[in-house]
Amino acid sequence: MSRKNLVSAALIIFSVVCFNSAEAQPKTDALLRNILSANKDSLFQLVLSHPEAYRLQIIYTQINRDKNNKPSFTNYYFNVDSLFYFNPASTVKLPLAALSLEKLNEMGIAGVNKFTSMQFDSAYPRQEKELHDSTAETNYPSIAQFIRKAFLISDNDAYNRMYQFVGQQAINRELHAKGYASTRITREFMGYTDDENRHTNPIDFINEDGTAIYHQPMQYNTDSFDFSHTVKIGNAHYDSNDSLINEPIDFTKVNNFPLKDLQQILQSIVFPLSVPERQRFNLAKGDYAFLKQFLSQYPSETNYPKYDTSQYYDSYVKFFFQDSLHHAMPSNIRVFNKVGWAYGFLIDASYIVDFKNKVEFMLAATVYVNSDGILNDNKYDVETVGHPFMYQLGQTIYNYELRRKRKYKPDLSDFKIEYEKRDANDTRPAIKDADN
Repeated sequence: MSRKNLVSAALIIFSVVCFNSAEAQPKTDALLRNILSANKDSLFQLVLSHPEAYRLQIIYTQINRDKNNKPSFTNYYFNVDSLFYFNPASTVKLPLAALSLEKLNEMGIAGVNKFTSMQFDSAYPRQEKELHDSTAETNYPSIAQFIRKAFLISDNDAYNRMYQFVGQQAINRELHAKGYASTRITREFMGYTDDENRHTNPIDFINEDGTAIYHQPMQYNTDSFDFSHTVKIGNAHYDSNDSLINEPIDFTKVNNFPLKDLQQILQSIVFPLSVPERQRFNLAKGDYAFLKQFLSQYPSETNYPKYDTSQYYDSYVKFFFQDSLHHAMPSNIRVFNKVGWAYGFLIDASYIVDFKNKVEFMLAATVYVNSDGILNDNKYDVETVGHPFMYQLGQTIYNYELRRKRKYKPDLSDFKIEYEKRDANDTRPAIKDADN
């Protein structure tokens, strides 16, 4: 790493420590600390040496199989604390996808499933209609298409529409009932007020000929939230009018998704039988298969949406394998994951499979890279610090797993998925600029 970048990275230590509002009692395990210490990369060690400044948290999940191929999971932590806030950004799309499929199953309405066409109306100030989706083969929105877009490139509209379908009240009630009491999802990615976020659009499910199957009226959340834990980050921030405000940005009332909850929800989707029954989502076998496919499928393999692969390359949302010099993914590896990035935070929660070497593990991490301490200025150290750190972290754990001895090698055939193939004869223009 260049001296210039090291200096830039070091500046973050002062700018963040001064405004660290978390009352953290972080958990760190010696095994993970020792594994991470083996990587002598200067940037990697700089971030590890200042976990509070970089708001760094890591969960490494070791997976061991018995003679019947049943997996067991052991989590190892580095600086993990549920009160140590990070903005979850797009990682909230993961539970929204599962909750959307769960709601469809529990509605039990003939002709309404994840592939059914939908149309979104408006019934409250600033709500936006969505009657068609040009990225879909049917030209209509659907839950399936939202999940594809949310996972393939982390599309924001897809999240907003799933939020509107499930509803703010049901999102939080269901997650809390599953044991994720610290998780709070209160916001669409629309810049809405608290009141506007409580109201969600009316929705129609329709047949191919446009006739109605089911109408869901506007929903309103009457439940209250616990905002007693104040979270303020940074030295200054730009507000919605692009005015510089010389005080920290207040994250107290926005989405909150602790890393432990993110890791556990991913595990519950990839390995549903490994978590207590109350934590599982009510999904059909085909739903789990669909989620696993698009958690791991690449934009280059997908026809709908058809993304420009020079912009949305295979490792675009695979932070632990996103090498700045090479955007291709190793052919023997698949990553089932969800990432997020916003306000200088980068987050990734992954289940990683190496079919050639019979290796599997989970890894979740968040890091904050904002050396000037100003939020909403679009000047974050993502390319110079964030992505290089996440790549080094992923490779450190992966290389440890390659060397780790296992009593029983895993049978990973359940994760060998028949992915789509891009149609070489498709002349439609590719999507180059999505809101994500």
